[in-house]
Amino acid sequence: MQRRAFITAAIALAGAGGLAGARWTGRGHAAESFEFTRTEAEWKAMLTDLEYHVMREEGTERAFTSPLDKLYDPGLYHCKGCDLALYSSEHKYDSGTGWPSFWKALPDAIGTKEDNTLFTTRTECHCRRCGSHLGHIFDDGPDPTGKRHCLNGVSLTFKAA
Repeated sequence: MQRRAFITAAIALAGAGGLAGARWTGRGHAAESFEFTRTEAEWKAMLTDLEYHVMREEGTERAFTSPLDKLYDPGLYHCKGCDLALYSSEHKYDSGTGWPSFWKALPDAIGTKEDNTLFTTRTECHCRRCGSHLGHIFDDGPDPTGKRHCLNGVSLTFKAA
């Protein structure tokens, strides 16, 4: 089985079964400070249960459920938590994984950290301003970067150009 297919299947299974995220609130972000903050109660009041699980507990939405996956209109994708512009539609492509995918982020938009869950090491990406979990970055994307920013649509809002 190809690595992308294995990872996609593992994440989809984990998201469906509740394994993704393993319910570790703020995992990895406790020592970090972000310029835009909210209390846990404020996050829970503004987000759906799924959005909270993905953005604040680093969970994963089910593959092929985000309407943003097949959206290719011109515009920018913003963080749902703080409205920071993160990705341009110019860098979006169809990865076939079921999640919105981009080959690069906007300058100074995201932060990254190592993620050792799901029996592998991956690069997790989050909003650099509020710390909301966005998804993961893989090395199987298209030119010119060779990167695939595989994102949860529930972490994003789209603003047409």
